[in-house]
Amino acid sequence: QGQLVESGGGLVQPGGSLRLSCAYSGSFFGRYPMAWFRQAPGKQRELVADISSGGSTTYADSVKGRFTISRDNAKNTVYLQMNSLKPEDTAVYYCNTPSSRWFWGQGTQVTVSA
Repeated sequence: QGQLVESGGGLVQPGGSLRLSCAYSGSFFGRYPMAWFRQAPGKQRELVADISSGGSTTYADSVKGRFTISRDNAKNTVYLQMNSLKPEDTAVYYCNTPSSRWFWGQGTQVTVSA
């Protein structure tokens, strides 16, 4: 089993954008569906977007139309483009398979604040 390493988080003003990346160091990345999750302080981790091995995507209602998940199987990487960010998007963002198959990475902090 490989490692998941998330990056790209930071502090952004409401209405701003960020692009998160998640690199997987193991094998057969392209065979698996992938997902982005987030966990805000005091809340449970929630799934915000997922992408199948074939590229089909689904989104939580709270991010639909603002976030875009994509993947580059040649780079073993999944991305999350986040636009029109809101304060309620503040959380630590993680990637994994939708079933949480692999060990969790450290996540990347996204803070949306004026």
